[in-house]
Amino acid sequence: MSTALEDDKQLSRDEDAEMVKAVLGGDSTAYRGLVEKYQGRVYSMVYGMVRNREDARDITQDAFVKAFNNLKSFRLEASFYTWLYRIAMNKAIDHTRKRKRRGETGEFDENIANRDEDGGIADVHHSESPSKSLERKQLYTKIMESLEKLPADQKQVILLRELEGLSYKEISDVMGIPEGTVMSRLFYARKKMQKLLSGEKD
Repeated sequence: MSTALEDDKQLSRDEDAEMVKAVLGGDSTAYRGLVEKYQGRVYSMVYGMVRNREDARDITQDAFVKAFNNLKSFRLEASFYTWLYRIAMNKAIDHTRKRKRRGETGEFDENIANRDEDGGIADVHHSESPSKSLERKQLYTKIMESLEKLPADQKQVILLRELEGLSYKEISDVMGIPEGTVMSRLFYARKKMQKLLSGEKD
């Protein structure tokens, strides 16, 4: 028996397939619907990987362009969402590797936690006390610094599971690895994050 969440995911997948069909049928404006639906979530995932706003915006845009150019290779019975994420993830990994070779590091923008999807300051933060706001920023900084210390494969799985809420199956599809490997990496990533956040040594 399917759950409401599974039904919603299937409905979303069907809607995506219809938009893809429309694009392939010559209606390029239909692609805008897919961009609007996923650009915020893709950007969040990419930013978590590269930690630089400008780079994250560029990579997100490049991922959508690449997806558009390769739409004919997309299988309609598959999930557009996970297919797009795989493209974006690979671009983020390539960018991170190139940056490491050049000896560069990412920036940390503490305000990223205080902004809504449109980039404006979210209403909830206006009424928050300064001490509460500082606590949250400090915790966010600590989490992001700990995340940065994880191996790339563990970092990816944490972002996709904890930030994006993807299922093991979806993460498996995005990363091209078995579900068992996803669970193993997630277990070790969470364990390492706990040690880093508590200040323990390995």
